[in-house]
Amino acid sequence: MTSIPVRRRVVVTGVASGIGRALAEMLRAQGDDVIGVDLKDADVCVDLGTAEGRQDAVRAVLERSGGVLDAVIACAGISARVPAVIAVNYFGVTELLQGLRPALARAEAPRAAFVGSIVGTRPGAQNVVAACLAGDEHAALAAAAVLAEAGEGGALYPASKAALARWVRHTSVTDAWAGAGIPLNAVAPGVVLTPMHAAIAVTEEQRRIVAQAVPMPLNGHAEPEVIARALRWLTSAENSHVTGQVLYVDGGAEAVLRGPDHT
Repeated sequence: MTSIPVRRRVVVTGVASGIGRALAEMLRAQGDDVIGVDLKDADVCVDLGTAEGRQDAVRAVLERSGGVLDAVIACAGISARVPAVIAVNYFGVTELLQGLRPALARAEAPRAAFVGSIVGTRPGAQNVVAACLAGDEHAALAAAAVLAEAGEGGALYPASKAALARWVRHTSVTDAWAGAGIPLNAVAPGVVLTPMHAAIAVTEEQRRIVAQAVPMPLNGHAEPEVIARALRWLTSAENSHVTGQVLYVDGGAEAVLRGPDHT
């Protein structure tokens, strides 16, 4: 039986702040070799909201890693009412993971995960979701632009996360992932105390609205480290059989919002 290296080589996107930063610090503290990806303040500085940026990220990571990766964890994301949300949150995750999948397949215990969201349980913009799942970024961005221009850009962030939740269930059990021994999962937070949250909950009224929309009866809003710990386990060598799951690390929000009869 081949031994699994103690020091693992891990790619983390969104390392400049929030969950990605907390996770990268956690992994480095335990001795892992982390390759950070972000717009700035990272080992690989690219824009994952563009096809060129994703391709550059894949090339740079492969050069730094020697073509073998133990884990890829996509934490990069934005919250706004513009089409770029779809480009970054959906295509910036799925295309990077697909591009780095061959490097994962060369490792002894490869793992992959990304950050979803509780808001993915309440999707609108079904045409945007459908275009994402079809892999048609042009159509997805065009549909997103129509919504944004109509003042309905608030539906885009939930749509991006809903599409990811459906993508992981389909993709994780394919020959390319499960067949290659690569668990692929998502962690869906409730409210996390990150700069992204701070930007949308500036006033007391805004904070009240957020609290009502995402009720978290267990311990309230979470620090980024809470989500990072869940991602760390899902992408550890210990996780041999969990795949295709959206793990709600949300203080009970999903259970409250969907109710006891949801299965």
